[in-house]
Amino acid sequence: MGFWGYYVVGRSERPLAELDALSAVRDGIALHEQRAGGWQIWEAAVPDVGSMSKLAQETGAPALFGFVMDSECVAVEAAGPESGAWNACLDREAMSGYLSAEGKEPDDLFLPAADAAERAAGWSAEAGLTADPTRLTTVLTSPADPSAELLFFRFLDHLGLPAQ
Repeated sequence: MGFWGYYVVGRSERPLAELDALSAVRDGIALHEQRAGGWQIWEAAVPDVGSMSKLAQETGAPALFGFVMDSECVAVEAAGPESGAWNACLDREAMSGYLSAEGKEPDDLFLPAADAAERAAGWSAEAGLTADPTRLTTVLTSPADPSAELLFFRFLDHLGLPAQ
């Protein structure tokens, strides 16, 4: 069985777990990684982490959640204080298997890869980063091999999140 849970990505001077937007999950969230420029990646093995839009508003910077489903696929929800919310999915084929039980498919819930890549590039620009929509589209259309977690972190790298 693979990982089920959230990655919470945001930029703040304070630890994200201390912010009001994440107060409901404060005890179920742990720092996974800090990156340059105040970027933080937290891991939460909880059923819901709250509102990513509230996190973006509270930090004044774009924020992103990635819900990993059994290490097979990722539902991405992102928002910027100015640009608003958007969503995407990593490994659409695997996501199809999860959604088919509810009579849905990825297109019912997520932006098409090219549209998601454009929104992701805008998210990146709002964060003061640089992203190439073509490279983002490649990640958005790639299989989660060997895991959805690694695909998610490749997505973050292509968004331009700086290294540690």
